[in-house]
Amino acid sequence: MRVLDLILGRHRLTLNETERALVLRKGRFADILGAGEHVLPRRNVDVVKYTLEAPRFLSAYEDALLRTRPDLVERHLTVVETGADEVKVVNRNGRAYELVTPDHRMVYWTEAGDWTVDTVSLEETHEVDAGLARRLMRSGLTRALTSNEVADGKVGILSVDGVVERVLEPGTYWFWNLGRKHLVKLVDTRWQTHEVTGQELLTADRVTIRVNLAADYRVVDPMVAITAVKDFAEALHLALQLAFRKALGAMTLDALLADKVAVSEEAAARVRTEMVKIGLEVGEIALKDVILPGEMREILNRVVTAEKEAEANVIRRREETNATRSLLNTAKVMAENPVMLRLKELEALEAIAGKVERLTVHNGTEGLMTDLVKLRE
Repeated sequence: MRVLDLILGRHRLTLNETERALVLRKGRFADILGAGEHVLPRRNVDVVKYTLEAPRFLSAYEDALLRTRPDLVERHLTVVETGADEVKVVNRNGRAYELVTPDHRMVYWTEAGDWTVDTVSLEETHEVDAGLARRLMRSGLTRALTSNEVADGKVGILSVDGVVERVLEPGTYWFWNLGRKHLVKLVDTRWQTHEVTGQELLTADRVTIRVNLAADYRVVDPMVAITAVKDFAEALHLALQLAFRKALGAMTLDALLADKVAVSEEAAARVRTEMVKIGLEVGEIALKDVILPGEMREILNRVVTAEKEAEANVIRRREETNATRSLLNTAKVMAENPVMLRLKELEALEAIAGKVERLTVHNGTEGLMTDLVKLRE
């Protein structure tokens, strides 16, 4: 056989089940050979071998073959091409095998698997269906995807190419990162506390004080909160500053210290009205601390001390007056009732008797009841 092949100027090519060969005669595509034994001329023939273990057809002859021999391509190759606004998922034997991005082409050996193709249009949305995203994740085909997670208690504001589009509820979202830029800004919709500390201001009686404020708030309209102002927390901070400066600056120090709650409510009404316009609901606003300068604290301490001493003196004088009045009433009763006087004397005698060693009474019981008692140790 070999001698005959040599005489006839030919040679034999054997391919197994996982091999294919592209045959060129005189530089032109002649055929694509499958498994088996093939007889080829020795002269003016080039053979390029491929393996189906690499399912994709990678060849310098790809463009020329597609252009000049569509018949060979149809019999042996599967061509997947995408337009400017579409993505195709290439499935091999029911599993996602490769992702073909816009304006690209992939060529596969048809016999390398059972090929199917899913087409996704990008004209209306760049959001990836959750089921498709999970399939691509399992196959490790996420290079063209970007993910964003919105946790419980928050919402996401989706911007596409710098334009705010919609609000995302809690969950995980996938987007194609193909020619568009997706940005998700998270907004916490739970109740939060914002503090304004160390704010210095001048009261109506020209006393410099520092105050600390605290406000509870939550975002009720995330879209308005993001688009109406640059930073809604900073807007709340500024509104609290201005409202309380205006309210406290119109009061004297004594009035401010006398009723801090009323001052807070007066300023809070203005803050709540302003914050509704930017999508915030403001709850309790409290004037937590009023901090005075050191010398002013000393003066107030002396004033408070003097006031308390004056109150103590008033109370003491009142008690002395009440005691004197009680003694006067007792004296009147005794003056009008001698028996009552004698009973009082006996009570005094009893109290004294318990404190001395010996007591001598003269004139007997009659003298005791009618005369003054004389004590002798």
